[in-house]
Amino acid sequence: MNHVDILIKVLDDLAQDKKKEAACYLENNYKHTFINYETRAMSHYEKLKIFIKDGFIDRYTGKRLFFPNVLRIISMELGNTFPYHSNWKMSDCHIAYWEMFPTYDHIIPIARGGKDEPNNIVTTSQMINSSKSGFLVEEIGLTILPPGKISDWDGMIHWYLDYVNNHSISLNDSSFKAWHQALQKCLKEKIII
Repeated sequence: MNHVDILIKVLDDLAQDKKKEAACYLENNYKHTFINYETRAMSHYEKLKIFIKDGFIDRYTGKRLFFPNVLRIISMELGNTFPYHSNWKMSDCHIAYWEMFPTYDHIIPIARGGKDEPNNIVTTSQMINSSKSGFLVEEIGLTILPPGKISDWDGMIHWYLDYVNNHSISLNDSSFKAWHQALQKCLKEKIII
């Protein structure tokens, strides 16, 4: 029986004041499982290692993503032509941030019993991450694609390094500075060359 039919049966029982029957039927056929889980915040460095491992490719769509500070440089240099908002307010932030700014996603969401470990984490865009939310891949018709190769696409990291070496870029913005420092650490540890 599909989920719609199960809920119709529950509604029929409720209409007949059969709450116990409705609850029992729901418990046996469409049970909700409560999961206790811990959350943690990943550092910019940990996130960047994931993006590098996946070759700056959205593992659900195959689209190329950019090293975060590359997009920020466009905003710094072009202002309102390519606006950025620190809280990602959609009316004030260029859609490219949602489409091409990398983030990580738990393939099986933590809230659905997934583990916070490397084999359950992939790179994706902010847009796909927001639409996937707490759903399972198969529930919203996504598939997991193989990682890209950092040698094929580096998210424009080498462009970024050349640009900051040849231009005066302020590191006053805490997010920009954190991504810059994460990249410096990855370079020092030879995670990316």
